Order: sequence, then C-alpha cells, then structure tokens
Amino acid sequence: MPRIATNDRVERDQLLDFVRTRHHYVLVTTRANGRPQLSPVSGGVDGEGRVVISTYPDRAKAVNLRRNPAASVLVLSEDWDDAWVQLDGSAEVLDMPSPEAEDGLVEYYRCIAGEHPDWEEYCAAMRRQGKSLIRIAVESWGPVATGGFPPDRAPAG
Repeated sequence: MPRIATNDRVERDQLLDFVRTRHHYVLVTTRANGRPQLSPVSGGVDGEGRVVISTYPDRAKAVNLRRNPAASVLVLSEDWDDAWVQLDGSAEVLDMPSPEAEDGLVEYYRCIAGEHPDWEEYCAAMRRQGKSLIRIAVESWGPVATGGFPPDRAPAG
C-alpha cells in the first residue's frame, strides 16, 4: 500500500503538544549577508509555549538572532519519514550568568530530559560554560505534515 502524504492544520495547543514530544530541530536564522544559516539543534517547549534551544553566545545562530530575531524551526520526528512541522517566530538570546538565562536553561533541561540529579551542579556547569538560551515566541506555523504520494498521484493497488 503506498504511503499518502498528509498536511494537517492544527491549532496552537495541538502544535505545542506535537512539538513537546520532539527534540530534533533544524533552526534557521539569517546571516549578515541575508542568506540562511541552518543549525541542527536539540530543543523543547517551555511553560510559556516558547521553543527553547541551548547554545553559546558566539555561535552563528546566537549572533544572527541578536542582529535579526526572525527564526524558523523545522521540528522533526525520531523516524526520518514521520511527521514534521515548520514554525516561525521571534527569538531572544539570554546569556549566563543572568538569572533569567539560568532559570531558562533549567526549564530547557526539564522539558527535554526531566529532572536533573543535582541542579546546583547543573547550574554551576552552565555558568562555567557560559551558556546561552534561545527562546522563540511562536508566531505562525505550517501544517503537521508527512511525506508520501500526493493523494491524487498514488499508484493504484
């Protein structure tokens, strides 16, 4: 049986439920020359419904987002040919050692991996490493999609 492509339009709550269970993303930012810059990243959804990604302050994605906060994220499923969605929004970059960055990095860890066995140790490591947190306020999104044949072009049988 041929696989038929799907494009399911979803409301915001359905989108966030879909994204919360997936942590493999491709983040798209804009370089100074206007060309796209893509980064494979791990991410999650915080309590405010923002996409969160951990990085370092001098990485291209963080530098680009400080200059131009427009961001797109392709959220992938674990299986290559499973469902995916693109979302778009405005990003902010928070740097350690600010309390807001530290709290955000704790929430980032929780939404991806659950509870850490030693939060003091985790926060000390984030300060020592000089980590940053990208938070993207989701403004729009496409359908949750799967690949396959367009329904009108599927082979018979």
